[in-house]
Amino acid sequence: MLTFLDVPYVDSTADGLSFALGLDPLPALDTLVISDIAGPGTQLELRLLGASHQATLRTSRGTCSEVVACLPTEEPELPAAVDTHVAGSAYRFRAQVRRLESEEFGREVTALTDRLAMHPRALVGIFPGAPHAVTALLAEPIKGGIQWRTWHAYPQTGELAITRTTVEVV
Repeated sequence: MLTFLDVPYVDSTADGLSFALGLDPLPALDTLVISDIAGPGTQLELRLLGASHQATLRTSRGTCSEVVACLPTEEPELPAAVDTHVAGSAYRFRAQVRRLESEEFGREVTALTDRLAMHPRALVGIFPGAPHAVTALLAEPIKGGIQWRTWHAYPQTGELAITRTTVEVV
């Protein structure tokens, strides 16, 4: 689902991104709620926070809330990997930041936007006047759980921050 955001794009970079687990819902520009994606009674809420995201998974065992955003922390850092247990489930997070030349960046963001535009489990936010300033989230059921992927595109620096989260809901 494409959503055209009604807020201006504020310059930020992937270097400013932080990671947090367990935060309460943050103010969202748009949300997508997906029910029963990891089995009956499960619910995933994808929240677009501008150039960042929040994903909240609710299961019978509890709630897992992930945020990747420019958070007010002393030393912002997007970790390359986090492996832990959250709400009785195995949680695995991976992140990478790719730096691309301008033309390659534009092609990749356009292809991503086109691929996810009509996907029923995707949320893609596009900022006015900045077609390559995009935040995209995609949820997919997997055997034994759920996976969501995100892309945070920063056209002014040619950075594409990509995350992949897997939660085993056994």
